[in-house]
Amino acid sequence: MRLRTSRTTALLTGLLAALAAALAAPPALGTPAAHAAAGGRHASGDCDAGQLCLWPKADFGGARRAYELSGIDIESCVPLPKGSGAAALANRTGRPVTTYQSVECAETAEFDTYPGGGSWVPQSPYRVRAFKVWER
Repeated sequence: MRLRTSRTTALLTGLLAALAAALAAPPALGTPAAHAAAGGRHASGDCDAGQLCLWPKADFGGARRAYELSGIDIESCVPLPKGSGAAALANRTGRPVTTYQSVECAETAEFDTYPGGGSWVPQSPYRVRAFKVWER
């Protein structure tokens, strides 16, 4: 009986240590670098509530392009103007937004979905060429 208790205690101690390490570790590679923010400004990126804002350069650099729900077909692919793209973004639409490397919103290229409560991405892992806003 004593051997079983020692093994159980050792197993539980190991599991707790693994859980603590997993919770303390940074997010896995490949996940979007989105950050929640209160208010409409993060670093140098202004983006009002209800908008999806895109910048052509990392760290919210260059001329901001803002999209509002009133001008977007929900769950439809919205390509960025030809020859443009985004390297940074902020999602303040209140809805999930998926950004695509492909101008056709093809899932064969890179894509990521950002929550709508206030996602700030100072450097996208790929050039954003299109996006979709989801119902919820």
